[in-house]
Amino acid sequence: MPGLFTPITIRGLTIRNRIWVPPLCQYSVTARDGVPHDWHLVHLGAMAAGGAGLVIAEATAVSPQGRISDHDTGIWNDEQAAAWARITRFLRSQGAASGLQLAHAGRKASIWPEPMRRPGSQPLDEGGWPTVSASAIAFDGYREPLALDEDGILGVVEDFRLAARRAVGAGFDVVEVHAAHGYLVHQFLSPLSNVRSDRWGGSLENRARLLLEIVRAVRAEIGERMPLFVRFSATDWTPGGWDEVQTATVAGWTEDVGADFFDVSTGGLVASAEIPLGPGYQAHFAEYVGERSDVPVSAVGRITNARHADDLVSSGRADAIMFGKAMMRDPHFAMRAAHELGADTSMWPRQYLRARPEVNDGEW
Repeated sequence: MPGLFTPITIRGLTIRNRIWVPPLCQYSVTARDGVPHDWHLVHLGAMAAGGAGLVIAEATAVSPQGRISDHDTGIWNDEQAAAWARITRFLRSQGAASGLQLAHAGRKASIWPEPMRRPGSQPLDEGGWPTVSASAIAFDGYREPLALDEDGILGVVEDFRLAARRAVGAGFDVVEVHAAHGYLVHQFLSPLSNVRSDRWGGSLENRARLLLEIVRAVRAEIGERMPLFVRFSATDWTPGGWDEVQTATVAGWTEDVGADFFDVSTGGLVASAEIPLGPGYQAHFAEYVGERSDVPVSAVGRITNARHADDLVSSGRADAIMFGKAMMRDPHFAMRAAHELGADTSMWPRQYLRARPEVNDGEW
């Protein structure tokens, strides 16, 4: 059995393979109410029917102010949770595990949604809203945020806790805390965006405090059997910023307070960062974090080839692979990879069985 198709068990959940779908923002809630709808069902459901082991829904705001744009999904009320429940039922019916990324965009909130995207923040008189962050330092070209005070920070922790409760009620198998891509938790982690002098800034322990408090609150809410993931950007790609050494250290601390698995990406905090793109360009960061902190990790970033992905998993450099754009291009990527690698193809939906090629026999 290729490593990419070996099941993995995390707490009380067994996932059928290591081909996973990361959160993929869709900017499709045109009603601006945070409620997922038919597009989200079809988008996520196609990947589950296509054989993915775990499908993680897009960055979903824990509060209205935490949305990247006003077209984002949310999980701050019961109407949203009920709409997500319809989606998780379908994902489960296709044999896939479902995950929800809990997110707050911080200073990168209140931007124009795609395809309406314009430079900078959405103006307050055109539907935008004031933003918040660790410090009153704007993201390049965006509105200056308000530095959160103690009550505001504790309110964010509470928003994550209540969102986790609703995610459980909606039937999700996994919750993921978004601490990457320059959004609020990452803004607290990085010394480039956090220049506070109180207990939420300065030392690494203080900059990591918000994440640790969120993980503690979420773990207390979801119980002991449900897996809890954290997504990190392992580096800001900028001197003096957040880096893989700090990521590995904080991953270990986060595991100690209840996290189970680490979804390792990079970047997003500094708009001008020069990032050396290429196939698997972020995979070595996942390997570093996994080895340095002895935690399970997934790799992401222009991994589009089944054999490359299988090599990363089989060699122990990653425990799973997140396929983003590859899955959007081909929601049946997992079934095609199983055919290519000679793996078990039993994940094929019965409705599609007549189209299944025999293993190693003929072209896909």
